[in-house]
Amino acid sequence: MSKKIVIFGTGEIAELAHYYFKHDSDYEVVAFTADDDFVTGNAFNDLPLVPFTKIAEKYPPDRYDAHVALSYNKLNQIRADKYYAMKDKGYRLVSYVCSKSFDWPDLSIGDNCFILENQTIQPTVKIGNNVMIWSGNHLGHGCKIKDHTYLSSHICISGHTVIGEKCFVGVNSTFKDFLNIGDRVFIAMDVSVTKDIHDDAVVVGSPATIFNADDPVAIKLKKKYFNL
Repeated sequence: MSKKIVIFGTGEIAELAHYYFKHDSDYEVVAFTADDDFVTGNAFNDLPLVPFTKIAEKYPPDRYDAHVALSYNKLNQIRADKYYAMKDKGYRLVSYVCSKSFDWPDLSIGDNCFILENQTIQPTVKIGNNVMIWSGNHLGHGCKIKDHTYLSSHICISGHTVIGEKCFVGVNSTFKDFLNIGDRVFIAMDVSVTKDIHDDAVVVGSPATIFNADDPVAIKLKKKYFNL
C-alpha cells in the first residue's frame, strides 16, 4: 500500500518531484500546496492545489507526509524556509533517492532530500537534510554534504571533502580530497577546487578564483543567479 504525500511547490521542481515519486517510489502524491499568494487556481498537475494556510486542515500531518520541492532561489534560503515551515505544521518530510543510482547500505541521509539518477555514492557518505543532488555525480568515500545544499550534475567530489550548508555547486565541478567548503558558497560550473573555501565566497574558473562576499564580482553573480 502506497504512502500518501503532499508536495510544497508549483514550479518545475515540483512537477519533476511528482514524476519521480509517481514512477519510482512507494509514495503517492495526492495534492500540492504553496503560499497563499501563489495559489491562483484549484489544481496543479491534475491534482488539488491547496493554500498553505489550509493544507494541514485538508491533509492533516498525522495522515499524510510531505516533500518540499523548490529550487536554489536565494541560494537555497527559500527552500530552507519552507522546509522548516512544513515541519512546524507537524509534517514528516520524506526523501527521494532514485533507484537508478548506486550507494552502499551505510549511506546516511536526512529528510526532504531529492537525489536523482546515476549517482555513484561511495561508503560512509553523509548527506544532510533538504539536500538536492541532480543527475550523474560522484560522491567519494567519507564525504559530507550539509543541510540545504544543491549539487548540479556531473560533479566529482573526492574523498573526505565537506561541503557546507546552503551551497550551490555548478555542473562539471571537481573537488580535491580532504577539503572543507564553507556555508553559502557559490561554486560556478567547470570549477576545479583544490583548497578550502571560506563562508559566503563565490568561486569561478579552473584553477579556481575565489571572491569574497563583498567583492563586486561576487555580488553581481549572486544577484544574477540567485536573486540576492
